[in-house]
Amino acid sequence: MNESILKGKWKQVKGNVKKQWGKLTDDEIDVIEGNVEILSGKIQEKYGKSKDEADEEIRAFEKGQY
Repeated sequence: MNESILKGKWKQVKGNVKKQWGKLTDDEIDVIEGNVEILSGKIQEKYGKSKDEADEEIRAFEKGQY
C-alpha cells in the first residue's frame, strides 16, 4: 500500500472511502486523512475484521482509485 499516494489524493478519494466503508462517520474520515494505519484500525473496529483483512480491503480499494 502506498500511503503517500493515498494521503496525497485524500480529498479526491474520501467520498469513495465513505461509499466503500459506510459505517465510518464523517468525523472519522476527517481524522484518517489518508493514514492507512488509522483507516485499517477503523475498518477493524467497525466491521470486526482482522488487520490482514482490513489491509487487503484497503489495497483493493486503492487499486480501484488509481
